[in-house]
Amino acid sequence: MSFNSPLNFTVTDRFLRYVTIDTQSDPASVSFPSTEKQKNLSRLLVQELLTIGVTDAHMDEYGYVYATIPSNSTKQVPVICFCSHVDTAPDCSGAGVTPIVHKNYQGQDLVLPDDATQVIKLAEHDDLKNQIGHDVITASGLTLLGADNKAGVAEIMDACYQLMNHPEIKHGDIRILFTPDEEVGHGVDHVDIAKLGAYAGYTMDGESAGNMENETFSADGARLTINGVSSHPGFAKGKMESAIKIAGEIVAALPDELSPEHTEEMEGFIHPVAIEGHVETAGIDFIIRDFDEAKLKAHADVIRKTADEVLKRYPNSTYTLAISEQYRNMKNVLEQHPEIVANAMEAINRTGLKAKLCSIRGGTDGSRLSFMGLPCPNIFAGEHAFHSKQEWVSVQDMQKAVETILHLSMIWEEKA
Repeated sequence: MSFNSPLNFTVTDRFLRYVTIDTQSDPASVSFPSTEKQKNLSRLLVQELLTIGVTDAHMDEYGYVYATIPSNSTKQVPVICFCSHVDTAPDCSGAGVTPIVHKNYQGQDLVLPDDATQVIKLAEHDDLKNQIGHDVITASGLTLLGADNKAGVAEIMDACYQLMNHPEIKHGDIRILFTPDEEVGHGVDHVDIAKLGAYAGYTMDGESAGNMENETFSADGARLTINGVSSHPGFAKGKMESAIKIAGEIVAALPDELSPEHTEEMEGFIHPVAIEGHVETAGIDFIIRDFDEAKLKAHADVIRKTADEVLKRYPNSTYTLAISEQYRNMKNVLEQHPEIVANAMEAINRTGLKAKLCSIRGGTDGSRLSFMGLPCPNIFAGEHAFHSKQEWVSVQDMQKAVETILHLSMIWEEKA
């Protein structure tokens, strides 16, 4: 179906506005959300939703934004939900973002003006070859851009605007959810699934235009605690067994073929993300990832066996290894509801793109939402080079994501 009048996209203006609001989350925080500044964007989103006529838009005590686009169909249409996260990654500053629109991109390397060492090279960013003639948005070189996931936020917001202004787009009730703290693994800790009341969800948090992701890593965390032997360094010979040195030897002894920098596609990994300690005690935090949940235990056994081997040289030292579940592959749930992915693939194709089913070497809010009772695959948002100063997104890709949301809303209504 075509639209009766031009969509008059607002996604770019919204995106350029949202990225200037610092919403970086903090993994060390014990509050929720982890940073209060995330609510600054959430409050703005509520106000903008109210302004376009979404009367129930509100932010709850945890910083979640809930809203409903009411059904305009006479059918009983399953309720669907669109979700994006407002926070940006702790890996790179999100304060003082200066977005730059490079109009009519022609394949050149993009030198970011505030730091000339930051160059977005065509040879290193494969999808740039698909952006010829498009308008590419970057940051200025000092910060990340925030396309992850403010592109998704802007796309959902524009789709809400279009739905409220295009009554010819028939749809059922559509729930909107904006979450904090996705980047620090707590994005859905306090989501009220009953309040959403949706049959299916879609996160708008993917990469290349046309991509549809129905599979994530399964993920565990691991904490290896090493108990060494402390001694006065002047009298340490034959006595001291430094937990710091033991920790270093364990990390160095892990197999390269199981490290993130040596894996790709469907390969899992073991990744030490933090080390802290003293001579007597040291700790190493790991993340363990694999698409095959059964392999998580095997990866944990690699850590355990590596520690055993290293500790043979330190007879008076010991270790403990604690494993904690983080999230699981959402494909296990989505396979039980094939129409959820199929409808999204059809929506992407209706925009003129070629839908491509992919796996995510990571996780999204949809991973956990799927196991909380809301099956939730991930649709492209057009974001690239996440968590870095070279992050970029194209205007035209964001517009295609808006169209995808609209077509998907119509498809659910048509098939009801």
